[in-house]
Amino acid sequence: MKDPAAVLARLAERRPALIDLGLDRMKDALARLGDPHRRLPPVIHVAGTNGKGSTVAYIRAILEAAGNSVHVYTSPHLVRFNERIVLAGREIDDAHLCDALERCDRDVGPKALTFFEATTCAAFLAFAETPADYLVLEVGLGGRLDATNVIDAPLATAVAPVALDHQQFLGDTLAAIAGEKAGIFRAGAPAVVGPQTPEAMQVFEARANAVGAPFFAYGLGWNAFLEHGRLVYQDDDGLSDLDPPRLPGVHQIANAGLAVATVKAAGLGFDDNILSAGVVSARWPARLQRLRRGPIVDFARARFGDEAEIWLDGGHNPHAARAVAAAMADMEEKAPRPLVLIAGMQANKDQEGFFAAFAGVASAVFTVRADHDGAAPPEDVAAAAERAGLPARPCASIEEALRLAVGESRAPARLLICGSLYLAGEVLRENG
Repeated sequence: MKDPAAVLARLAERRPALIDLGLDRMKDALARLGDPHRRLPPVIHVAGTNGKGSTVAYIRAILEAAGNSVHVYTSPHLVRFNERIVLAGREIDDAHLCDALERCDRDVGPKALTFFEATTCAAFLAFAETPADYLVLEVGLGGRLDATNVIDAPLATAVAPVALDHQQFLGDTLAAIAGEKAGIFRAGAPAVVGPQTPEAMQVFEARANAVGAPFFAYGLGWNAFLEHGRLVYQDDDGLSDLDPPRLPGVHQIANAGLAVATVKAAGLGFDDNILSAGVVSARWPARLQRLRRGPIVDFARARFGDEAEIWLDGGHNPHAARAVAAAMADMEEKAPRPLVLIAGMQANKDQEGFFAAFAGVASAVFTVRADHDGAAPPEDVAAAAERAGLPARPCASIEEALRLAVGESRAPARLLICGSLYLAGEVLRENG
């Protein structure tokens, strides 16, 4: 049987890994493949800076709770590339993945595609050839010029909160970034927008009006909040009293609310029992995920027993860090213990801004380098944490960081491994 890693490596040799936003190459390649993007089930297209992956997970779970089969496209993956392509509820198998990748690489012709474009074409091939009721499609980067933005008539579009990230590609203001995200809006398809700054919300509303997309925004068309331990969703149809998400953090209330708003705006008409079942069953790894087994947990338990507490989060910008820090502060209020970070970040991220969110929340930082191109040296990440007011120490490996973090804690610490999805993937692979 063919090995997907080998097929992907050969593809990467011929298709540059650089980010080169644009749709012309995609449209040409898809035409050569028979336009599989025009033979898809109804599509819900999701963009945003933070929370889009969780929103995708909630939408998928709600659709499946109603008995539907659902394709899902997300990126990047954490452990295996297959995670990116879910066919009718199951990760694509190795044989199917290799076949789609090789056909795409062979048939698209000499015009260069980036690696992400080529793999997105392969995903569209697989989606078009496998029956399903819906496709939940996550934008890779931005929206307007992202490789996924070849869908002419989505059922609905959704945008999770936007923040400053990838400024070299999307612009250095929230208005510019919002303009790129709003590029997925289409005439007649509801544009459902999560919590935003006033600056960004104004851009989204203007774009929706310009293209003729019904505008359905947080605070205007819908709202979601936590009350007495319940998720309360509200729109013009009234109130829905729903089970709360199992994904931790108050920010997940808005993400779940965005998912509910999206399926309702799409006219799918699910009752509250289905909405509740979907919200409560959604899972999304490495987003405030508590590690409960594996060698990393075993190491901590050897010192602190069952009180050992290790969390993993892949958020990598200041906006995401503030959400995670708030969740950690809430945990501290309920069960006090020192918070220690094990962090690795990419060199092109706002490292100091990330750590500033944890000032007064975290007691120490141990920095590592993720096994990925573009990862910042631990010394640079530690310096950024120090500038943000956190005592920090660079480490040669996750193992060393864990040993120091656990060994220097007099009481059971709350350990948070954070700063990079690549680091989160590495941890999940090593922790088995």
